[in-house]
Amino acid sequence: MANNTGKTPDSSNAAAFRKLSLLDPRTIDPDQELVSTADFNAQDLDQIVEVMESMRKWRLTERKLNEASQKYMGLGENDMRAVRFMIASQRHGELATASHVAKHLGITTASVSRMIDRLVANGHVRRLQHPEDRRSTVLEVTEATQTVARQSVGNNHAKRFYAIAELTPHERAAVIKFYAAMIATGS
Repeated sequence: MANNTGKTPDSSNAAAFRKLSLLDPRTIDPDQELVSTADFNAQDLDQIVEVMESMRKWRLTERKLNEASQKYMGLGENDMRAVRFMIASQRHGELATASHVAKHLGITTASVSRMIDRLVANGHVRRLQHPEDRRSTVLEVTEATQTVARQSVGNNHAKRFYAIAELTPHERAAVIKFYAAMIATGS
């Protein structure tokens, strides 16, 4: 196996070469053009990279869970988000309309209308006459779809909730601060 110098690593370096993280600035930015590693000791750098690797692993896990739920329920990503919104609305005694769903998803009412047509055709949602405005309809998720959603998405959400609940308040505050800093990198 050749590295970027064109040389084959000897056996003592081969194990280290295989363990290189593509999130480690020592690997991807050895000339420190983007990340200056001079202010960090090796232990701190290793721990920072471990956090970044954990984030990568979580994103992969979350993607797998979402894809499995979508496949299990036969829905796309926006369909799942719409169904979850409608279920939450129902549980709080609020009427969900196509315009509410569109606003929640940040898409046009025309796109939501097509989505609702699919969800109705596949037995996930029912259109009902609005109780106060006979010209309007409300959306109701079927009991069967609510049950399946609870078994897939709901159970996974509960596991995450309890994992976070096991943290101390101080640890949760650190996680919140961390996510706020990560969100800020996107703006």
